[in-house]
Amino acid sequence: QVQLVESGGGLVQAGGSLRLSCEISGRTEGSYAMGWFRQAPGKEREFVARINRNGDSTNYRDSVKGRFTISRDNAKNTVYLQMNNLKSEDTAVYYCAASSLVRFIVTRSDVNYWGTGTLVTVSS
Repeated sequence: QVQLVESGGGLVQAGGSLRLSCEISGRTEGSYAMGWFRQAPGKEREFVARINRNGDSTNYRDSVKGRFTISRDNAKNTVYLQMNNLKSEDTAVYYCAASSLVRFIVTRSDVNYWGTGTLVTVSS
């Protein structure tokens, strides 16, 4: 079994920065495709960023390109999401996602492990 634990959420003013972390524990001997999703109140959970197993390929939703950066440290079994120039519309619960099924997460159906989420609130 695999557990994902997010940290780093909180309250920040618009224009500020936060760094989310996701630590992977349990069956970590294999590598996983990783990603971040978010869900705002009353909205569907949406893709934010993804990274492949060895960390040399990333992809972002259009609204966060140039502001967010996903990275991973496989030696520490940790994935990060650096969020800069935050906007009020970034307010959401952010979820870490892992997949042993695919090389690169594309949709929620590719994910077989989810974290419990961390709340990011951006005040304007």
